[in-house]
Amino acid sequence: MGVVIPLEEGKNKQASVKPLVDLTKADMDRVNQLILSKAGSDVQMIPEVANHLISSGGKRLRPMLTLAAAQMFGYEGEGHIRLATSVEFMHTATLLHDDVVDESDMRRGKSTARMIWGNQASVLVGDFLLGQAFKMMVDVGSLDALDVLASAAAVIAEGEVLQLSVAKNMETTEDDYLAVIRAKTAALFAAAAEVGPIIAATDKATRGALKSYGMNLGLAFQLVDDVLDYGGKAADLGKNVGDDFREGKITLPVILSYRRGTADERAFWKTAIEQGESTDENLARALTLIGKYNGLGDTIARAKHYGTIARDALSPLPESAHKAALMEVIDFCIERVN
Repeated sequence: MGVVIPLEEGKNKQASVKPLVDLTKADMDRVNQLILSKAGSDVQMIPEVANHLISSGGKRLRPMLTLAAAQMFGYEGEGHIRLATSVEFMHTATLLHDDVVDESDMRRGKSTARMIWGNQASVLVGDFLLGQAFKMMVDVGSLDALDVLASAAAVIAEGEVLQLSVAKNMETTEDDYLAVIRAKTAALFAAAAEVGPIIAATDKATRGALKSYGMNLGLAFQLVDDVLDYGGKAADLGKNVGDDFREGKITLPVILSYRRGTADERAFWKTAIEQGESTDENLARALTLIGKYNGLGDTIARAKHYGTIARDALSPLPESAHKAALMEVIDFCIERVN
């Protein structure tokens, strides 16, 4: 069940993350070397578990945001390499913990670490990576950058707990859900983008612009992920279509379809999600109801709204190749559903 987004007028090519990749390539090579170095340990299981996920083919968008945001303001030091690596370790730790909490079997097309090494190892290696991230933040010597990333780590943990409190609860509102993804996903995007201008010693307004850009990009990114779970292809997702449904996750397409449905349809959602009756037959009905109430289309519309806010946040900044690349990332994130 595919979803097509009409591109804006005047656009005749698919947006790409390539300009951002090209601008940050040299620095990302150094980040990748540091990742491998800092994921090492004399305890054999730590690098095995860490590298299982680190080497599994993620785009590393968050550390690229840190690098680009530092480069665009002329930063020439070494700190952005360590901060970008810290951001990636925070993200990887979150994924390791997420897979345990969500009892996920697949991540990026491979068995999750917890399926291979168990829940305890996944949680503890995630903790190790967080520790390494904070050591690198301290090495940079910027209290402001440390504050931003440490605060993000606390917010992400709050988001995890908040998600548990609304899990499998069909009375979850759209505002409740947005609070979860603002904390779980968007907070790290915001921090990744903000620490770049911090170490480049820019002014408060510039920091605020990049923070707002990252926050709203993160919201758009997660909302599109929600759509892809019901309207994407397994090869693109690195997991099976409908995994969110099978895991009983409350995402925006489900919330919209539940609230717009009849009493009988709402009863179905309660049975499927709250009672865990996530059969293939029920998934087929869920897809039908999401289509009936335009759950995917309206979720995409929300994502585009946050994309517009992200674009407006960057608009006052001077024109540059880095600004253009960050702008294109917004379209890339949203157009993944094409």
